[in-house]
Amino acid sequence: MGSIDYLERIPNNVDLAGNRRLQRALEEWQPRFLEWWRDMGPEGYQARDVYLRTAISVDAQGWAQFGYLKMPDYRWGIFLAEPEPNRTIAFGDHKGEPAWQDVPGEYRGTLRRLIVTQGDTEPASVEQQRHLGRTCPSLYDLRNLFQVNVEEGRHLWAMVYLLQAYFGRDGREEAEALLERRSGDRDKPRILGAFNEKTPDWLSFFMFSFFTDRDGKYQLASLAESGFDPLSRTCRFMLTEEAHHMFVGESGVGRIVQRTCEIMKQHPHDDPRRYGVIDLPAIQRYLNFHFSVSLDLFGSEISTNAANFYTLGLKGRFEETKKTDDHLLKEAAYRIITLQGDRLVETEQPALPTLNERLRDDYVADCQRGVDRWNRVIREHGLDLQLGLPHRGFHRAIGACAEVRVSPDGRLLSQADWDAHKREWLPTEADQVYVQNLMKPVTEPGKFANWIAPPARGINGQPVDFEYVRLV
Repeated sequence: MGSIDYLERIPNNVDLAGNRRLQRALEEWQPRFLEWWRDMGPEGYQARDVYLRTAISVDAQGWAQFGYLKMPDYRWGIFLAEPEPNRTIAFGDHKGEPAWQDVPGEYRGTLRRLIVTQGDTEPASVEQQRHLGRTCPSLYDLRNLFQVNVEEGRHLWAMVYLLQAYFGRDGREEAEALLERRSGDRDKPRILGAFNEKTPDWLSFFMFSFFTDRDGKYQLASLAESGFDPLSRTCRFMLTEEAHHMFVGESGVGRIVQRTCEIMKQHPHDDPRRYGVIDLPAIQRYLNFHFSVSLDLFGSEISTNAANFYTLGLKGRFEETKKTDDHLLKEAAYRIITLQGDRLVETEQPALPTLNERLRDDYVADCQRGVDRWNRVIREHGLDLQLGLPHRGFHRAIGACAEVRVSPDGRLLSQADWDAHKREWLPTEADQVYVQNLMKPVTEPGKFANWIAPPARGINGQPVDFEYVRLV
């Protein structure tokens, strides 16, 4: 392969041109990435022109360039947020010391694991979503799916840059492995459970973008506090793109809710499914599932790893620098829900080992704000119903509640009670078949599938009926 004009092909602000070793490493990795993208990226649309946003620099002018391009030609760039002059570490044992520009030798393995775990989620979600294009509810939604996909690809590049630039041979091997694991593969699965689940339909995709990408926001925000400055700056830029993914999820579910409410208002005594929309109880069951598997991504309520990451200055709390405590937490306590015998009770625990739960609390509050906005849509249609987040112990596979059965309203259940009611609380096979049968592609500009309302506005000032993906 000939040499690449890195500013042209890979927009960057990390002086790739001035680092021959890194250039060579990325020269070797790029064709493998493109091969992975063609094999595992959006199926059936690689040759289509898509109206995409590309970042070519971190400033306001260059951050969002819109135009048509084919996805394999997308310019996956490497961007770090601008450095903060004289930045110091804000928490833990190294609080007040200058932020590290290189990896501290004694934390090398731990930092690499944090970066790899984050990096692994990015290609995983592209793999989970690769078949969705075939059942798109509109060109507007198809384009949003592809925008999310190319940005997940860029977030993979961001983590691979850190591995290649700072972790030598180990980093190169980890970068290769990120392209070798596969979502849901029995032999080489992705690292985190939620990223091995299927995303079989657009309701699942919107729920995933709302709940699971929101976990990404909180993990990235915690890593953005890191004492390792290149990781901090990388995550700060990634957060600007993550916001779009959550918008796609929140607005997508909101538009499904809106369409269902319109039908319920027109036909108040009928089953909404008779009119080809997704009933609110089914939406609630999908919500319960996606919220619960996303809660598991934060780890156990009490975690020595979380305490160590904080104490070592590697991973902070959400908005660490806005908090007014001592940023050491050695004497502090935090209230969490624990399992005691056959009861769930709130107890006070040392603050350091409960940092996962603290981050989960921030996440739950953020999710609730989105659910409140969906409920506003229901109220505006004069309907006396609402969606709700289930109890955090519901349907958990990690942490204190993994060994017990908890109802959505927080009651501990026997296995028999759980088995008798779980069809009311989690998507059933009948739900999945019904939703799957609604997934017929709508590809005429300005037209939308019957089960989802159009958006309030188009993308980048374009009309809703703009040709966001050129299919001919």
